Amino acid sequence: MPAPRKYPLELRERAVRMYRTAEPKPVIRRMAEDLGVHHEALRNWIRQAEADAGERGDLLTTAEREELAALRKENVQLKRANEVLRTASAFFAAQLDPTRPRCGRSSTSTRTWGSSPYSGN
Repeated sequence: MPAPRKYPLELRERAVRMYRTAEPKPVIRRMAEDLGVHHEALRNWIRQAEADAGERGDLLTTAEREELAALRKENVQLKRANEVLRTASAFFAAQLDPTRPRCGRSSTSTRTWGSSPYSGN
Protein backbone atom coordinates (compact mmCIF):
# COMPACT_ATOMS: atom_id res chain seq x y z
CA MET A 1 0.00 0.00 0.00
CA PRO A 2 1.46 3.40 -0.92
CA ALA A 3 2.49 5.83 1.77
CA PRO A 4 -0.02 8.53 2.64
CA ARG A 5 0.48 11.80 0.81
CA LYS A 6 1.80 14.69 2.85
CA TYR A 7 0.08 17.37 0.80
CA PRO A 8 -3.56 17.26 -0.35
CA LEU A 9 -4.26 16.79 -4.05
CA GLU A 10 -6.14 20.10 -4.20
CA LEU A 11 -3.06 21.98 -2.93
CA ARG A 12 -0.82 20.27 -5.47
CA GLU A 13 -3.14 21.03 -8.37
CA ARG A 14 -3.56 24.66 -7.29
CA ALA A 15 0.21 25.14 -6.90
CA VAL A 16 0.93 23.72 -10.35
CA ARG A 17 -1.84 25.83 -11.90
CA MET A 18 -0.44 28.97 -10.20
CA TYR A 19 3.05 28.25 -11.51
CA ARG A 20 1.93 27.49 -15.06
CA THR A 21 -0.24 30.60 -15.39
CA ALA A 22 2.27 33.04 -13.82
CA GLU A 23 4.23 35.34 -16.12
CA PRO A 24 7.14 35.67 -15.71
CA LYS A 25 7.73 32.27 -14.16
CA PRO A 26 8.25 32.62 -10.41
CA VAL A 27 11.22 31.19 -8.58
CA ILE A 28 10.09 27.78 -7.36
CA ARG A 29 11.79 28.10 -3.99
CA ARG A 30 10.06 31.41 -3.22
CA MET A 31 6.68 30.15 -4.45
CA ALA A 32 7.05 27.01 -2.32
CA GLU A 33 7.75 29.13 0.76
CA ASP A 34 4.62 31.20 0.07
CA LEU A 35 2.52 28.03 -0.23
CA GLY A 36 4.11 26.35 2.79
CA VAL A 37 5.44 23.33 0.88
CA HIS A 38 8.92 21.97 0.30
CA HIS A 39 10.52 23.39 -2.85
CA GLU A 40 11.49 19.94 -4.18
CA ALA A 41 7.91 18.73 -3.76
CA LEU A 42 6.67 21.69 -5.82
CA ARG A 43 9.38 21.13 -8.44
CA ASN A 44 8.36 17.45 -8.75
CA TRP A 45 4.67 18.36 -9.08
CA ILE A 46 5.49 20.82 -11.86
CA ARG A 47 7.71 18.33 -13.70
CA GLN A 48 5.03 15.62 -13.46
CA ALA A 49 2.35 18.02 -14.74
CA GLU A 50 4.60 18.89 -17.70
CA ALA A 51 5.12 15.18 -18.43
CA ASP A 52 1.37 14.52 -18.24
CA ALA A 53 0.79 17.40 -20.67
CA GLY A 54 3.30 15.93 -23.13
CA GLU A 55 5.78 18.77 -22.66
CA ARG A 56 8.54 16.53 -21.32
CA GLY A 57 9.82 13.43 -23.02
CA ASP A 58 12.26 12.45 -20.28
CA LEU A 59 9.62 11.50 -17.68
CA LEU A 60 6.83 8.95 -17.61
CA THR A 61 3.30 10.26 -17.47
CA THR A 62 1.15 9.41 -14.48
CA ALA A 63 -0.78 6.88 -16.57
CA GLU A 64 2.47 5.24 -17.70
CA ARG A 65 3.70 5.09 -14.10
CA GLU A 66 0.48 3.41 -12.99
CA GLU A 67 0.64 0.94 -15.87
CA LEU A 68 4.28 0.14 -15.09
CA ALA A 69 3.46 -0.48 -11.42
CA ALA A 70 0.56 -2.77 -12.38
CA LEU A 71 2.76 -4.70 -14.83
CA ARG A 72 5.50 -5.15 -12.24
CA LYS A 73 2.96 -6.44 -9.73
CA GLU A 74 1.54 -8.85 -12.32
CA ASN A 75 5.07 -10.00 -13.19
CA VAL A 76 5.75 -10.90 -9.55
CA GLN A 77 2.47 -12.84 -9.37
CA LEU A 78 3.25 -14.71 -12.60
CA LYS A 79 6.74 -15.62 -11.39
CA ARG A 80 5.20 -16.99 -8.19
CA ALA A 81 2.62 -18.98 -10.19
CA ASN A 82 5.35 -20.37 -12.47
CA GLU A 83 7.32 -21.55 -9.45
CA VAL A 84 4.23 -23.31 -8.05
CA LEU A 85 3.58 -24.96 -11.42
CA ARG A 86 7.22 -26.01 -11.75
CA THR A 87 7.14 -27.62 -8.30
CA ALA A 88 3.81 -29.35 -8.98
CA SER A 89 5.09 -30.59 -12.33
CA ALA A 90 8.16 -32.15 -10.70
CA PHE A 91 5.99 -33.73 -8.01
CA PHE A 92 3.56 -35.31 -10.48
CA ALA A 93 6.36 -36.43 -12.80
CA ALA A 94 7.92 -38.26 -9.86
CA GLN A 95 4.57 -39.91 -9.10
CA LEU A 96 4.24 -41.15 -12.69
CA ASP A 97 7.76 -42.59 -12.88
CA PRO A 98 8.69 -44.12 -9.51
CA THR A 99 12.15 -45.18 -10.80
CA ARG A 100 13.23 -41.54 -11.03
CA PRO A 101 14.79 -39.99 -7.95
CA ARG A 102 12.18 -38.06 -6.02
CA CYS A 103 12.35 -34.46 -5.01
CA GLY A 104 13.17 -33.88 -1.39
CA ARG A 105 14.50 -37.38 -0.63
CA SER A 106 16.29 -37.16 2.69
CA SER A 107 19.95 -38.00 3.08
CA THR A 108 19.06 -40.51 5.80
CA SER A 109 17.64 -42.89 3.21
CA THR A 110 18.92 -46.44 3.62
CA ARG A 111 19.36 -46.92 -0.11
CA THR A 112 22.21 -45.28 -1.98
CA TRP A 113 22.08 -44.74 -5.70
CA GLY A 114 24.09 -47.18 -7.75
CA SER A 115 23.77 -50.01 -5.25
CA SER A 116 21.39 -52.88 -5.28
CA PRO A 117 19.58 -54.29 -2.27
CA TYR A 118 20.59 -57.72 -3.62
CA SER A 119 24.31 -57.07 -4.03
CA GLY A 120 25.02 -56.49 -0.36
CA ASN A 121 26.29 -52.90 -0.88
